[in-house]
Amino acid sequence: MSTPRKPRGPYRKGIERREQILRAALDVFSEHGERGASLKEIADRAGMSQAGVLHYFGSREELLLAVLAQRDALDAEATADVMSPGDAVVRTAAHNTRQRGLVDLFVTLSAAASDPEHPAHAFFTRRYADLTERIEAGLRTAQERGEVRTDVRSDQMARMLLALSDGLQLQWLLDPGVDMAETLEAFNRMCLGGMAEQDGDAQQAARHDRG
Repeated sequence: MSTPRKPRGPYRKGIERREQILRAALDVFSEHGERGASLKEIADRAGMSQAGVLHYFGSREELLLAVLAQRDALDAEATADVMSPGDAVVRTAAHNTRQRGLVDLFVTLSAAASDPEHPAHAFFTRRYADLTERIEAGLRTAQERGEVRTDVRSDQMARMLLALSDGLQLQWLLDPGVDMAETLEAFNRMCLGGMAEQDGDAQQAARHDRG
């Protein structure tokens, strides 16, 4: 079987340039959020002009969506070893507390994207459909193993988990004292069934005793 060839010449250079811009944009949006991040600062950090940035990303909106897609990809990579969808969301929430600007960007754009004419509408529609499908599949499998309660449909629990996660991000922006991960863990315990519920109660009691 032949090994796929790596991109060469101008095409490879273009990919590397886009990645360079995307890394700079991730840093800038993480530090300043949607409103505080400027195209000029992103261009400066990437070592090129604003026109150069727009050559690779046709508009600021296109760059914003690329940043959100990259954020999701990094989150997926960071939770690749997590078995349950609920635990993956908890880990992502804990990570989000270290990148306030990206949380601000997500909350701002997801709200605006409810308008069908908004550039981010298709991105968020597809994102929620994909996430709901993956989380539901994980919960359905857990139900079959007796690990998750069966009196609530898996698709309903999947949507509740996503709604809780997104709502907590907004609350955390307003009040940094909100513990997103802890609240999500409480929801996960509510979804447990059978012996898994008893194990979860025991783990919670052990954490409380250590505290």
